[in-house]
Amino acid sequence: MTDTSEQLYGRRVPLVQAPAKLTGQTAVVQVGRRWRCQRCHQLVGENDRLPQNVPYCRHCLNLGRLTTLTKLYTIPEPNRFRTVTDSPLTWAGQLSPRQAAAAEQVLARLKTRTSQLLWAVTGAGKTEIVYPGLAWALQQGWRVAWTSPRVDVCLELAPRLAAAFTGIPQAVLYGGQPVPYAYRQLTICTTHQLLRFDQAFDLIIVDEVDAFPLATSPLLQGALRRAQKKTGCHLYLTATPGEDLQRQIRRRRLAVTYLPLRYHGYLLPPLTVKIAWRWPDRLATGRLPRGLVRQLRAYRRRGQRFLLFVPHVADIAPVLRALARLGMTRGVGVHAADPQRTAKVQQMRDGAVDFLVTTTILERGVTFPNVMVAILGGDDPVFSTAALVQIAGRVGRHRDFPRGDVVSYCQSQTRTVRRAQRMIRQLNRRGRRLGGRA
Repeated sequence: MTDTSEQLYGRRVPLVQAPAKLTGQTAVVQVGRRWRCQRCHQLVGENDRLPQNVPYCRHCLNLGRLTTLTKLYTIPEPNRFRTVTDSPLTWAGQLSPRQAAAAEQVLARLKTRTSQLLWAVTGAGKTEIVYPGLAWALQQGWRVAWTSPRVDVCLELAPRLAAAFTGIPQAVLYGGQPVPYAYRQLTICTTHQLLRFDQAFDLIIVDEVDAFPLATSPLLQGALRRAQKKTGCHLYLTATPGEDLQRQIRRRRLAVTYLPLRYHGYLLPPLTVKIAWRWPDRLATGRLPRGLVRQLRAYRRRGQRFLLFVPHVADIAPVLRALARLGMTRGVGVHAADPQRTAKVQQMRDGAVDFLVTTTILERGVTFPNVMVAILGGDDPVFSTAALVQIAGRVGRHRDFPRGDVVSYCQSQTRTVRRAQRMIRQLNRRGRRLGGRA
C-alpha cells in the first residue's frame, strides 16, 4: 500500500502522476451539447472556457481546476479499519437521563443503518448525545465523516472529538487547512470537502444540516449522497430543521429523535425586541441606538463578555468605531471572508478579547461559556427565523451560566422576528413539560 494509493481510497482526485495500472476518468465529459463535471456533477457554463476553447468547471474551482484535459483517479473504499471489542470512547462525562434516552434511540437506528434526524434544542448537547452511536460505529470498523457547512463548527468539533476518542486518528479537512489529507477512520470536514469523496463513508453525521449554504445547495446535497456508501446511512443534527426535513418527518420518510430541553435543564433565553428606528442613519453618523449603548455599557461595568451580531460585513467597521468612542476597545470584528477569522474566534474562547462584532457566521456551532447577545438590525432579511433562534442559542450554554440576554434592535418587528420569538416559546413550552427551568 503506497501513500498515493491511500490518497485515492473512496476519493476522486486529479493526479499529475497516477499509480501504475490505474486508469483515470476524464474530469469534464460531454453530455449532449453540454459538458458535465465528474467531481461535482454540475453542468459547465457555456462561457466557462480556457484559451483554446477548453471547457472547465467553475462550480468546484475552489478545490482545484478541472478541465476536459484533466483525469480523475479513484480506488474504491477498502475499509482498512478493523472491528474491535473495546469501545473507543474515552470521554469521561456523563449524559443526563434525557440525553441518554436520546442517545439510545440514535444508537438503535444506527444498528439498523437507518438514516435519521436528531432534532434537539440549541444547547441540548447534540455532540455528546451522538458519542455512544459514533463509538459503536467505529467499533464495527465503519468509516465515518462528521461534516458541517461551517468551518467554525468543524474547528470547534475536532479537538472535542480528539479528546473523546483519543485512540482514533482523525483527518480535519477545510479550505486552506495546514495539514495534508490523510486516510483516517474519522474525517471531520466542511461539506464542500465531500465533493472529493465517492462512496467512502458508512456513516455521515451532518452537523447543522439546515445551515447556509448546504440547505439551499443542490451541489452540496449531491456531494453528501455520493460520499455515502450505498449501504451507508446518515445522521442529521440541528435545532432548527427546515420545512423539507419537517415534511419528511410528517410523511414518515425520516426517523427523528427529539429533545426540547438543554442539557442542564434550563430553557432557551427569550428573544427580546427593542425598536431602534433608522439605526443605519444613526450608525452613519458614528452613533449606536441609545438602548444598545446602555446595554453594552452595563456589560462593560460588570465585565460581561458579549457577541454583537450585525447584518452585513460593511456594518462591522462603523460599529467598532462607535464602540471605541464609548471606550470599548477590547473587541474585534469577524466575518466569513476574514483571513484572521479562526484566530479571532480563538481569542474570544481564550478570553483575550471581551466581545466580537460578527455577521451570521457565528450564529451556530460555536460555544463561549458566558456571553450575552445583542443583534443590531434583527429585522434585516439576512436574519432568517432559524438564524435568530440559533443566535439566541449562543446564550446560556454552560451549566454555570444557564441564563442571559438576547436583545434584537429592529426598525420594525417583522414576521420573521415574530416567528423566531414564537419558535422559542414553543420549544420552551415543550421543555417545561419535561421540567425545564426558566
